[in-house]
Amino acid sequence: MKLAARVQQVTPSLTLAVTAKAKAMQRDGLDVCSFSAGEPDFDTPAHIKQAAIAALKAGKTRYGPAAGEPELREAIAAKLTTENQLPYSAENIVVTNGGKHSLYNLMMALLDPGDEVIIPAPYWVSYPEMVKLADGVPVPVQTTAAAGYKITPEQLQQAITPKTRLLILNSPSNPTGMVYTPDEIRAIAQVVLEHDDLLVVSDEIYEKLLYDGASHCSIGTVSPQMFARTIVSSGFAKAYAMTGWRVGYLAAPAELVQAVNRLQSHSTSNICTFAQYGAIAALEGSQDCVETMRQAFAERRRGILQLVEQTPGLSCPTPEGAFYILVNIGAAGLSSLDFCNALLEEKHVAAVPGVAFGVDDSIRLSYATDMATIERGLARIGEFMQAHL
Repeated sequence: MKLAARVQQVTPSLTLAVTAKAKAMQRDGLDVCSFSAGEPDFDTPAHIKQAAIAALKAGKTRYGPAAGEPELREAIAAKLTTENQLPYSAENIVVTNGGKHSLYNLMMALLDPGDEVIIPAPYWVSYPEMVKLADGVPVPVQTTAAAGYKITPEQLQQAITPKTRLLILNSPSNPTGMVYTPDEIRAIAQVVLEHDDLLVVSDEIYEKLLYDGASHCSIGTVSPQMFARTIVSSGFAKAYAMTGWRVGYLAAPAELVQAVNRLQSHSTSNICTFAQYGAIAALEGSQDCVETMRQAFAERRRGILQLVEQTPGLSCPTPEGAFYILVNIGAAGLSSLDFCNALLEEKHVAAVPGVAFGVDDSIRLSYATDMATIERGLARIGEFMQAHL
């Protein structure tokens, strides 16, 4: 069968592949310590589930507007205005089938063939593939651990060409957990504003998961001019443990929102109607559940960092957000893919190879799991490293 070229050029998600293999091994009765999935191990908070149940009972099971339920769009706009100082209205919001879908829709609505998208590396695995699917050209810009895995204004300036259409900015970051400071955000905005046609999509899905006094700063707050160039992608999966609900959103100039809405109306139609009422409850209800999860992640972060530091041959920068660490495994002398395959087969520990994120000397470990698993898994990684040093 002849498949479309656009599909053949896309690499399958290694994150999902590793997670699937680990789950299959667990079903076979093996004790697998999994650090692969970017998924909170908490249940969705009760008040969110109850809101969805109430919506079901109220008959919220029919088609809805493709751009999302009006109440949810208004709630998202209010959240962005009050919490993030981004003065969006409901007409600037389109609700999508998860945060990932918001980014895919954006690429499809914005990019023409040959348009370039600057992607700081390490990057989330799906960014380059989405750009390719839209016939765009991903332009990775390699950052370093010494620079906190952050793109510098100088690097950004050098990467911009007449074909550059978009910069993807992800803070807090998957896979590194790094967070741009307000001063760093302002410096990047200054470069962006020097180029008339350059837009920024700010992926803020981890904005509520911050540690050590780090603060989240959206690039759209820098100035009215930068706000006009900013697109925000986010969702409910990470902060509210709603990964399976598939509710995300895009906040953007009205013209772009209308384009995404047209695209969505011919692809997925509306997002699950009753799930959107759960999302409304997430925004408008108590945020204590978010803080409870954040504190648990903070404790796990301290634990996993201490264990990595105690393991010969491993090193990683201290992340300030999200729930990942990017661990350098160069001392083992293996590619990240060979390292992860051997680690899973020999020690039953699932990690994601750094090559999936554009950096082959590292692996990503998610600490969205319990401390017992973290301790058991790092002990096994230590044994594995000892055998390869």
